Amino acid sequence: MGKHLLLLGGGHAHLSVLKEAASFRDAGHHVTLASPSDRHYYSGMGPGLLSGLYAPRECRFNVRAMIENGGGTFIRSRLASLDPARRVARLENGMAVGYDVCSINTGSAVPPSVAGCGRPNVFPVKPIENLLEAKRRIEAVAELGRTAKVLVAGGGAAAFELAGNACALIGCACSETPDISLAPGGGFLRRFPERVRLLAHRSLARRGIKIFEGLGVARLEEDRAVLTDGLRVPYDVALLAVGVRPHPDFSRFGLAVGPHGGLLVDEHLRSASHPDVFGGGDCIDFGPKPLDKVGVYPVRQNPLLLHNLRAALEERPLAPFSDTSGNYMLILNCGDGRGILRKGPLAYEGQTALWLKDRIDRAFMRSFQVSGELEEDDPPA
Repeated sequence: MGKHLLLLGGGHAHLSVLKEAASFRDAGHHVTLASPSDRHYYSGMGPGLLSGLYAPRECRFNVRAMIENGGGTFIRSRLASLDPARRVARLENGMAVGYDVCSINTGSAVPPSVAGCGRPNVFPVKPIENLLEAKRRIEAVAELGRTAKVLVAGGGAAAFELAGNACALIGCACSETPDISLAPGGGFLRRFPERVRLLAHRSLARRGIKIFEGLGVARLEEDRAVLTDGLRVPYDVALLAVGVRPHPDFSRFGLAVGPHGGLLVDEHLRSASHPDVFGGGDCIDFGPKPLDKVGVYPVRQNPLLLHNLRAALEERPLAPFSDTSGNYMLILNCGDGRGILRKGPLAYEGQTALWLKDRIDRAFMRSFQVSGELEEDDPPA
């Protein structure tokens, strides 16, 4: 007798399951996807989306079409609560959905840690669609004949990329010198090797992007940010890249959680407390070893979740997630036609690095853009 697989979230780690949804149907099972949007944007191309390097349709997957074309069901809603004892998920639209096996890939969110972060000209970097709204706002200021002042809060890779790509957008839209500021808080790219930090500093300095070293954003007023030393910095658009945390709060559901608040999973990507619940991507804490919150791991988890969810439905042995090496290649999009490549001790900046990143990203997109995404219309400006 067929079983019911419920996918919560259409993120990167679920793409192989969505692409192969028909194989679940052919085996007698039914798959339901609950996701807040019909389309899922690829975070690796988000900074390029902001600068205009990529059109929206190049950066997204039509997850609704993927699941429906495979004979499954799509529900446009977010997870509100989960009752793992009864195997029922309750959604924000009021629906209660039962399941035999559930897999969670709901991603991460920027915590509301800065006072005033709910203002209409303040944009957290997650979800990635926020960057489209930020782009429109920056362009609207340019249409008034002046340069938008952009403040980026955060000191990680995303903050660096957003500062550089905001600069590229403003440089294309206005004749004045871009006015970009970066408030990195506790440190700028502090988890990266010194060589990478040096290249990133030089990249921003070449374009006159200001870095308020050691200062974070204490609060956001209507058109000014108050930094942690009391300095007031004017802005038209603020981008928040102050770190992410797993979303939602899984401890509310009686599920085992890890040290960072994510769904705690074992080596099979299965919940440590409930064997019929699986997870992948930014919303999990991988029990065997900590994993960086970078896109490479959800991509690697794709085929394993496909295998293990099939196996769980059919009571077959599960496979372990072993591709956990931290020696991955990471390429930062500087926003000026260059990239910074880091792999192990190697650090390189240049056009070749961005070319390689673009090639890798486009190849990944081609693998899962199977529902006519490139023929879709982009949202209106």
